[in-house]
Amino acid sequence: MTGSEQMTIDQRAAAIRELNDDFRKDLRGGRLNVTTGVLDHTGGEVADLLEAIAAFDEFTDGNDPYGEHDFGAISYKGQPMFWKIDYYDLTLKYGSPDPADPDVTTRAMTLMMAWEY
Repeated sequence: MTGSEQMTIDQRAAAIRELNDDFRKDLRGGRLNVTTGVLDHTGGEVADLLEAIAAFDEFTDGNDPYGEHDFGAISYKGQPMFWKIDYYDLTLKYGSPDPADPDVTTRAMTLMMAWEY
């Protein structure tokens, strides 16, 4: 068993939450996907949007039921947008075998207009 397999549910959620928060703030160790709707709305300039997502801290039981900080909804230039973090294996072919383990997980954040969801 790996260390993350021996964690309690709360410890596991906390580990995933910390990895997601770190990734959301600096995008290191993962991928960023931006939809055409976001590119059109921002004119291809997403730096301000990424700063808003990095600063996002409005997590509640309603929008973050598992406590992993893997989804958020914000308003940007008057338009509702979503961001979502998903977990893949290192080849990006399959889902991660363990999102709490950064050695086997590649995080991918997708930015999208709410209407693209």
